[in-house]
Amino acid sequence: MTSLLVRDTEQAPPRETVDRPARTRRVLVRTLVYLSLLLASAVVLLPLVAVFLTSLKTSQEMTADGGALSLPHNWLNYHNYVTAFRAGKMLRAFGNTAFILVFSIAGTVLIGSMAAYAIDRFHFRLRRLVIALFLIGSLVPSVTTQVATFKIVNNFGMYDSRWAPIVLYMGTDIVSIYIFLQFIRSIPVSLDEAARIDGANTFTIYWRIILPLLKPAIATVVIIKGITVYNDFYIPFLYMPSENLGTISTSLFRFKGPYGAHWEDISAGAILVIVPTLVIFLFLQRFIYNGFTRGATK
Repeated sequence: MTSLLVRDTEQAPPRETVDRPARTRRVLVRTLVYLSLLLASAVVLLPLVAVFLTSLKTSQEMTADGGALSLPHNWLNYHNYVTAFRAGKMLRAFGNTAFILVFSIAGTVLIGSMAAYAIDRFHFRLRRLVIALFLIGSLVPSVTTQVATFKIVNNFGMYDSRWAPIVLYMGTDIVSIYIFLQFIRSIPVSLDEAARIDGANTFTIYWRIILPLLKPAIATVVIIKGITVYNDFYIPFLYMPSENLGTISTSLFRFKGPYGAHWEDISAGAILVIVPTLVIFLFLQRFIYNGFTRGATK
């Protein structure tokens, strides 16, 4: 019996030999994952690095043809940023953009949450039709309706004013309604019934109970809608042609004249536009991911 045990022990391969192929596969998979992440990061960051390096160069360095990724001689050359800030009238553009953002986002949150509350809590005959109309409206390309939209905005006297893009942005998209709808469905109806027993009406239930519980969804909608409004160029350029009503996105368009060939000034203006969005997104990105995952699971 002892000899059999000794023989089996001698014939069994060591554990390190058995685990070696699995360990090799794990290392290979992990290496491929990191390489793909590095490649994706390079694709995203290289254009930003090129724009940043160009914004610190002088006109002589740009004409020297050293390449987009060549290093500037002076890392403290902020003259291009001063020129871009003054020529693009960035201060006024930031003010107009902030004004449009506040009213557009507030309207989107109120309209979207109210629409989702009505769709989920009220049962009426045309309920499915309303949801279908929202979906159909989101599928229609906005370019095909611009002529009619422009006439409506002009007839209301909002053309060439900051209220024109605000009204257009406040038209809630189906994504915002869907996010609010998923969260409202997770709120028990018993809360509404308890509030009605205490004498609360429909608006009080929405304002005092439903809306405070929608904070994760509101944060998600605010970030997504805010970035969309901040980066939009078409609507401000079309409905606010006056020079005093320029936004952040249209301020870069001012360099098409005397600064059209000065890529260092254009790059500095682009950095001034990118930095606020980048900082806000890095600080609030967890709300976007948490909002989407909670809405999907609920």
